[in-house]
Amino acid sequence: MGGSQEEKSTMEKADRAAPEKAGWWANFKASVKGKTRAGRRAAQASELEAERQRQLNMDPTPFRFKPLSLGELVDPKNVPMLRDFGGVKGLLDGLGTDEFYGLDLGGTKADEAGIDADARADLEKGKKSEKGPSFVDASVDDRERVYGNNVLPQRKSKSLLMLMWLALQDKILILLCIAAVVSLALGLYTDFGTEPERVACDNPPPGEETCAAAQVDWVEGVAIIVAIAIVDLVGSVNDYQKERQFKKLNAKKEERDVKVIRRGKPALMSVHDVLVGDILQLEPGEIVPCDGVFLRGHNVKCDESGATGESDMIRKVTYDECIKDLDEARAFGEKPKNRDCFLISGSRVLEGVGEYVVIAVGPSSFNGKLMLSLRSDAEDTPLQAKLNNLAELIAKLGSSAGLLLFGALMIRFFVQLRTDPDRTANEKAQSFIDILIIAVTLVVVAVPEGLPLAVTLALAFATKRMTEMNLLVRLLGACETMANASVVCTDKTGTLTQNEMSVVAGSVGAHLKFAYRLEENRSRINTGEESTDGNGPSTVQTRQGRRDWAIDQHELSTVIDGPLRTLFNDAIAVNSTAFEEEEQTDADNADTTTGAIKKRGLLGWLKGSKKSEAVAKKQVGFVGSKTETALLKMAKELGWEDYRASRDRAEIVQMIPFSSERKAMGVVVKRPEGGYRLFLKGASEVLTKVCNRHVDVPHPDDEDAVIDGSIRVSEFTEETRDNIAKTIIFYANQTLRTIAICYRDFEHWPPPGADMNYEGGEPEVEYNDLANDLTLIAITGIEDPLRPGVKEAVENCKRAGVQVKMCTGDNVLTARSIATQCGIYTAGGIIMEGPVFRKLSDADMLEVVPRLQVLARSSPEDKKRLVEKLKSLGEVVGVTGDGTNDGPALKTANVGFSMGIAGTEVAKEASDIILMDDNFSSIVGAIMWGRCVNDAVRKFLQFQLSVNIGAVLITFITAVASEEEESALKAVQLLWLNLIMDTLAALALATDPATPDLLDRKPDRRNAPLISMDMWKMIVGQSLYQTIVVLVLNFAGKSILRMNATSEADILRQDVELSALVFNTFVWCQIFNQVNARRLDRGLNIFKNIHRNPWFISILLIEIGAQTLIMYVGGAAFSVTELSGRDWAISIVVGLISWPLAILIRLIPTAPIEKFCIKMRVISDPNALPTVAPEKSAQQLSKEWDEPAIGQVAEKLDAFSKIRGGRIRASSMVLKSRSRRMRDADVHPQSLMAMVPALIGASIVGAWKPTQAEGATLHDPASGDPSVSSQELYKGGKLQFHPDTDESDTFFGRLKNGMQ
Repeated sequence: MGGSQEEKSTMEKADRAAPEKAGWWANFKASVKGKTRAGRRAAQASELEAERQRQLNMDPTPFRFKPLSLGELVDPKNVPMLRDFGGVKGLLDGLGTDEFYGLDLGGTKADEAGIDADARADLEKGKKSEKGPSFVDASVDDRERVYGNNVLPQRKSKSLLMLMWLALQDKILILLCIAAVVSLALGLYTDFGTEPERVACDNPPPGEETCAAAQVDWVEGVAIIVAIAIVDLVGSVNDYQKERQFKKLNAKKEERDVKVIRRGKPALMSVHDVLVGDILQLEPGEIVPCDGVFLRGHNVKCDESGATGESDMIRKVTYDECIKDLDEARAFGEKPKNRDCFLISGSRVLEGVGEYVVIAVGPSSFNGKLMLSLRSDAEDTPLQAKLNNLAELIAKLGSSAGLLLFGALMIRFFVQLRTDPDRTANEKAQSFIDILIIAVTLVVVAVPEGLPLAVTLALAFATKRMTEMNLLVRLLGACETMANASVVCTDKTGTLTQNEMSVVAGSVGAHLKFAYRLEENRSRINTGEESTDGNGPSTVQTRQGRRDWAIDQHELSTVIDGPLRTLFNDAIAVNSTAFEEEEQTDADNADTTTGAIKKRGLLGWLKGSKKSEAVAKKQVGFVGSKTETALLKMAKELGWEDYRASRDRAEIVQMIPFSSERKAMGVVVKRPEGGYRLFLKGASEVLTKVCNRHVDVPHPDDEDAVIDGSIRVSEFTEETRDNIAKTIIFYANQTLRTIAICYRDFEHWPPPGADMNYEGGEPEVEYNDLANDLTLIAITGIEDPLRPGVKEAVENCKRAGVQVKMCTGDNVLTARSIATQCGIYTAGGIIMEGPVFRKLSDADMLEVVPRLQVLARSSPEDKKRLVEKLKSLGEVVGVTGDGTNDGPALKTANVGFSMGIAGTEVAKEASDIILMDDNFSSIVGAIMWGRCVNDAVRKFLQFQLSVNIGAVLITFITAVASEEEESALKAVQLLWLNLIMDTLAALALATDPATPDLLDRKPDRRNAPLISMDMWKMIVGQSLYQTIVVLVLNFAGKSILRMNATSEADILRQDVELSALVFNTFVWCQIFNQVNARRLDRGLNIFKNIHRNPWFISILLIEIGAQTLIMYVGGAAFSVTELSGRDWAISIVVGLISWPLAILIRLIPTAPIEKFCIKMRVISDPNALPTVAPEKSAQQLSKEWDEPAIGQVAEKLDAFSKIRGGRIRASSMVLKSRSRRMRDADVHPQSLMAMVPALIGASIVGAWKPTQAEGATLHDPASGDPSVSSQELYKGGKLQFHPDTDESDTFFGRLKNGMQ
């Protein structure tokens, strides 16, 4: 025992000493790595995994259940697991809480003031249940230690300094930093460590013929540092502001009170103080704060569309009823009823009241786990990846050019040591330093200093414009990523649709049909297409041979008025339990001047008129059953009497609550004029069978009506009954939920001879005695309608080459209907359900995913897997959504869009761009602006590389040719070209506005080159032209321009004049080429939309003015002198020639050049398929074999094959012999061969077999073969093709033929 204790102590000391041995350098590297993007992502992932492992392995004492186990009850909903816990009784005992008494803890606010006195008395009379043997007694500290608080860990926002540090990790900026340091060091040495250079000038000092050159070499290094600082600040400050803006957006959701039962009394408590084991109360309109299990209540129904995507209301029942449903479903082989006993955090209570026990809070709850999983840094965008590759290429090429120039000049230096031995040591050293400076200058010239600024300015400019379009861009990179978006996966509920059930079609009586926006939705009515002769409203349609006629829903009030309108409105308003929710706004405090000043301050009050107007315009919504809210909303939109007034006027005699057995609900009211009236609404196919009459809306041709008071009614005939039946089927085929609204009048109450029910205390008339001989008022078709503009947005996405795929938790019929309406489901498309999709093998998915247009009944994991599969296929994926269930897919996608108004906190946290107006069509704007950003970067690159290639060639050739190792372009001139011109050009080309024309092309592939072949043609053509012009002027300029000076002073002046002409000509070439750079394609009109960009025109004028000013007053500082009119004409004309040259370059066919470059392997083929399959790791190989011994052999053989194989042998990085590498890998061929006999014997005796392929069955053993498994899916009806799919479609034909 002592030895073991000593050993333990020794190990602890070794553990403590390990970090010290690692040393400060290892700790420093680890610290720096943690600050990088990759390091932060890895740290965040490890934190999540550590929290999960903590919950999995923790000791829950004194409780019976671990937090992870309780979380698994609701994700997914698991009634059998709850049964294993001992049911609700076992759960309550294990959590140490009482079903009626709640937790025996304080910590609440004052008892709820508004609770009904009888209810309070009942609660307080309820005695505390007797504690069973398994009941847990636990303190508050125990609960908080094991299950935590209902508060998510505060996410630490990135500081401005952290954002700046992360921005500096861009490879282009790193390259610039290196160039800045080297340039500054050499510049300081040149300016202050050597004698100033003498240059010709107009006014030399007395007694001298030349002037000292300006000492400005250090300026270039400083200017690069300033450019880096600007880029870093602009990007990081923009991200910082967006993050703060996002925080303000979610701030209003932070704090609220919930109703809890503790110590047997109802009370209010902060939502953050709720603990596992608390009993919470449910009310209509409440957002469920924690996961839990339903205990008791009346008609509780929840909308879980925000959490799971399921648009239907989910009824909550007790655990015993759930077990009964489960047993019945298993006994009869049926699907369980759509109800359960689990409450999911983030869902909304629509109707009913009840109580539930909390089983998970904070990070352990459904909502909390999603929120935590979304806290990770974004990946690099496609443009960032391409720019990083470009930075590496430029660094290599620039360094190679610099080394080549240095080598050439050093050869001359060594030759001069022999030819000119009289030079002093200082002169030789200075000559060497000059060679080094010109070589470094060449490298610096090759680096595009303005590129990061162009990217940042383009993103910042686009982000600002997008904010004006109600697009809040949280991450700058998300903007440019949308340029390459090739797929948009969208949720249905709340994204494509309004997440608010509405009446979209209907029939008043048997003949008057109506539809929402009739002109756009003629398919909603079944009256035919012939119009009237002009006697009715313009939107009225009639059907020949029948009395059916149609009208726009908004014009119903023009044909329904008087008593019929009152009847219809009362049938909607009185026979309903829904109500209108009043939203609390800032306007509540602004009713008085004092209140307004207190709320917003004096300045805010003086400027706050617009805000007040905006607050006043906020709409209120209805709360309750989606069917009832849809009907109330229609009545409100038609301007009918307010539902409150109707209810206040009604004297209710008997209520008939909704029942799933009778599929109807009703109310009996006493009529002011005498008698009683029954209002019924419910399933149309049920109620229409017990209707004998229907209301009849007056029509000019209708005279055969029986008058019932002042409301016209007609008896049902065989024709009209058939008409109603066909109307119901017609609506059902459009997946509309059809509701019949009926009434019946009675002279006396209760009706004579009616059976009475005495169970509820007061006697009530039996439903069956009431539900007959009814009069039909209307049939209404209800659905969640499309958002305005969705059809056009989907069409625009297709036009832009972007596929739209719908992922929804709803059923296939509803999903197909909505997808067809908005144009997503088209010929060749596939519909599939989530449970089928998640079982597909990878090979099947490769076949199905590209054609998949609708994924119904999908879980959050299905959506995430779809996004991952699309990304693996090389697609750039955007995901839209508003619900909690959309969070994982939003975060996994390249760009996530959430809804600013209807979106949950989880969705917003996961997204990159927030649609502030919840308009799906705004995504088209994001695509357009993303492409505008990409084009801006490419335009700048086209311009910048022309400058850089020309400058590098000129510097290299002239420096080698010059005896003094001097370039034709001086250092300060290059400074003007590389920094001032490039920075201004970045601003000019980055501010071109987005136009709809950008949607007329397909998106670029993710692996598409940043610089297209059309761009390379222009870059090479323009840079060669500029190089040739400058070289001709530099070497033959004196003879061409007849500069034949003889005196030394005149020669110096002519040298300066020629140098100024070369500089001026080169700059004018750039000015004119800047206009050329506005076109990236082969279009010839370079001035298109130039008038829409005042920034470009202004900057062009500034550049012209600045260049003119330099030529006149730059003097010795820029090594220039005033030029004559002839020289100015030469400069401008030579620059202007770049325009017709650009036309000639664009007329050159691109395809042959591209084929030649691919053939010569100058560029890679963008359409080529990968030729090397991804290698499986040794761990994967080992996992594929069931037995450990075989897995070990597989691992050794894998290492052996890599060493013996051609991959490593062909590599230039191999430095060890083959035998040495095998020893290092612990691979011994002799031992492998020795194991073969034992391996074969063990395999036979042990009946070994390889692991079965995923998804393979005895019925379908070739699951991995898409030609077979896809046929199985199609044959089983689990894979639906669009009915208009072309028979010649290869995939469709193969599946169809495979069944024959």
